[in-house]
Amino acid sequence: MSRDAASDRQLWWQKGAIYQIYPRSFQDSGGDGVGDLRGIEQRLDHLEWLGVDAIWLSPIFPSPMADFGYDVADYCGIHEAFGTMRDFDRLLDACHGRGLKLLLDLVPNHSSSEHPWFAESRSSRDSAKRDWYIWRDPKPDGGPPNNWLSVFGGSAWELDDATGQYYYHAFLKEQPDLNWRNAAVREAIYDVMRFWFDKGVDGFRIDVLWHLIKDEHLRDNPLNPDYREGDPPHHRLLPVYSTDQREIHDIAAEMRAVADAYRARVLIGEIYLPIERLVAYYGHEGRGVHLPFNFQLLTLPWNAREIDRAINEYEAALPDEGWPNWVLGNHDKSRIASRVGPEQARVAAMLLLTLRGTPTIYYGDELGMPDVPVPPDRVQDPQGLRLGAAFSRDPARTPMPWSAETNAGFTTGAPWLPLNGDFPRRNVDAQRGDPGSMLTLYRRLLSLRRARPALAIGDYFPLPADGDALAFVREHAGDRMLVALNLGGGAQSIDIEQRSGETVIATHARLEGQRVAGRIDLGPNEAVLVDLDEPPAQPEKGSGPFSGRNGP
Repeated sequence: MSRDAASDRQLWWQKGAIYQIYPRSFQDSGGDGVGDLRGIEQRLDHLEWLGVDAIWLSPIFPSPMADFGYDVADYCGIHEAFGTMRDFDRLLDACHGRGLKLLLDLVPNHSSSEHPWFAESRSSRDSAKRDWYIWRDPKPDGGPPNNWLSVFGGSAWELDDATGQYYYHAFLKEQPDLNWRNAAVREAIYDVMRFWFDKGVDGFRIDVLWHLIKDEHLRDNPLNPDYREGDPPHHRLLPVYSTDQREIHDIAAEMRAVADAYRARVLIGEIYLPIERLVAYYGHEGRGVHLPFNFQLLTLPWNAREIDRAINEYEAALPDEGWPNWVLGNHDKSRIASRVGPEQARVAAMLLLTLRGTPTIYYGDELGMPDVPVPPDRVQDPQGLRLGAAFSRDPARTPMPWSAETNAGFTTGAPWLPLNGDFPRRNVDAQRGDPGSMLTLYRRLLSLRRARPALAIGDYFPLPADGDALAFVREHAGDRMLVALNLGGGAQSIDIEQRSGETVIATHARLEGQRVAGRIDLGPNEAVLVDLDEPPAQPEKGSGPFSGRNGP
C-alpha cells in the first residue's frame, strides 16, 4: 500500500492539527474592541496559510458573560457581541470552503442562572424542571448540604431564599449545575448536539466532561493532605465525590452515539485527571469520546526526564482504540512562552508537532506570545476578581496581534484586554516575512506533518537520552524521522547509534541541512528534526514502538 493510501485510512482529526480560537480576542470586525464571527472569517486566510486543519471556538452562545460565555443562556443561538446566526452560517461555509473543520465548545455541566430552564426550575419546589438542577435542603443548622467547594472560591452551594433550598454550582453561583441523572436533561443536551450537527458543525470540545455526574448520596469530599497555601482554594478538598463518577462513562457513550449518527464528527473531552483515569474516557471498546484532552504538557514541570516518562506512560496506557493527543496551551493556563521562556517555546513547538497524535495549538502561541500583564483595574476574569491576580486567566486571553498598525490590527476601537506591549514587532505580518520567526517554524512543522506520514500517523519509538535531552523516532511504512530536543540551557549530546540522516527543520537555522551520524550535539535550547537514512540492521532500541492500533 502506498503512503498516501495508508494515510487516507486515517480520520481527519487523527491526521490533522486543531487551532483554538478565543473569539473575543481573535479579530474585531465592528470596532467595539471585542472579537466576533465576521472577524474570524476575515482571518481564515491566515489559518489556511498556517496549515491547521480545524478551528475550535470557545463559547459563542447567548450569555450574561458572568464567565465569558461558559454560562450559557441559550444553547442554540449566537451572542449578539459575536454576531448573528447568519454570520455563523457564513463562517461555517467559509471554513468548509477552505477545507477547514469547525468545532464548537459544548458546555453541558452547567447553564447560566438566566437560562429559561433554571428560571423554571427555581420557580417552585413543584416545578416540572425542578429536578433539572441539583437542589437539596439545608443541613439542620441551616448550612449547605455538604462541604463541596466552588472552583471560584467558597461553598459550591447557593441558598435560594424563595424556595428554601440550596442549588449546586461547581463554578460561579451564576452557573448552576445541571442534573445529569435526569434523563430529560440528557436528551435536551443531545438535542443541542443534533441542532449543531445538522448545521454541519464538525464536532465539539466538551467542557469539564469529568464533572457531569456527582455522587448520588452527595457525600463530603475528603481533605487533601497535599494542599499547600497558595494553591487554588478548592484544592483543599479532593473531589472524590463531586467529579469523575463511574456513571459518566455511560453518558460519554451516549454522546458518542449521537455523534456517530453523523459522518466524521469528533468529540473532545476536557478532563483534568491522572492518565490512568483519563484514558477510561475513551470508553469501552472505544465508545467514549474520541479525544480525552491530554494536558500533561500544560501541567508537568518542563523537565526532559519527567516529560519522557510521561509520554511513555501515556502511550502505554492508551487502549487499543485510543488515539493520542497533546495540548501545549489553552484559555485557562499561562502561555507556554511565559511558562518556559521564549527560547524553549520554540523547542516546545517542535515537541508538540512531532509527537504521535493530534496536536491542539492555542491562538497566538504560533507567534511566541507571552502572558500579557493586565492592570488591576482592567481585570475581567471572574476567577481573578475573586481569588486574586495570581489566579486570573486574562493574561493568556489577550488580543491577537496582526500587524504594527494601531491596536495591532485587532480592532479600530479600544481592545477589551490590553495588547502585548511588543506587538509592533511580535505580530503576524512581521513574522510571516521572517524565515527565522516562531510563526515560520510552526508553519514549516505543520507543512511537514502533512507531507510525511511518519509525523502524521507513524509509530513512536522513544530513544535513550540523559539530562535535559529528549529523543524519539517516528516511523510509518519506511518513512522515518528522528526528533532530538534539548529542554535545558546547557549543551547536550544524544547517542543515536547507527542512525544517520539530514536535519530538515531546526529551532536554529545553522543546524538545518547538516548531516548527522551516530550522535547529535545540541546547544542550549536547540531541537532538530532529522530525515533518517535507511534503517540500521538492528531493530530500533528503546522501550519498543507505540502505534495507532486502530490505524494502518
